Amino acid sequence: MTELWDIYNGCMEKTGRVHERGVPLEKGDYHLVVHIWPVNRNGQLLIQRRAETVKRHPGMWSVTGGSVLSGEDILSGMKRELSEELGLSAGSYEPHLAFILRRHDSFAGVYFCFADVEAEELSLQEEEVAEVKWVTRQQISSMLDSGSFLLSSDYTEMLYNEIDRIKDFI
Repeated sequence: MTELWDIYNGCMEKTGRVHERGVPLEKGDYHLVVHIWPVNRNGQLLIQRRAETVKRHPGMWSVTGGSVLSGEDILSGMKRELSEELGLSAGSYEPHLAFILRRHDSFAGVYFCFADVEAEELSLQEEEVAEVKWVTRQQISSMLDSGSFLLSSDYTEMLYNEIDRIKDFI
């Protein structure tokens, strides 16, 4: 099945064009992606190890997320990815948009989802997710230093600043 994305311009406005996943985007074209960070009452973040069968970065630890499909808005894409990859219903876990990050060919909507579930209770999408675990900021920093985590330290600094800003709601 072909995955299609809506194309956006640099101001995050839909262009009316659709793009097929796997085909390089034209310069100045963007698509939407989502990153979802489940957070528990202890302030730990749920991360996932990518399955060995995925094309990009197999076996690496990362954030839950993926591309927003054509016809979806960013919140709907977040809810779908959360359900597909972890078996969680975002409506039950108070999603919160933390920030939107403009990258070279995408806008990434970064969400928190407040959830107090055991990692073993989740229904993982086997073709994409090998395992999940709850981690602290310090553990993520160590994983960044060792090269086992996909994101950058600049990204995680923004993430931590947003967690600190909203920690009273966790």
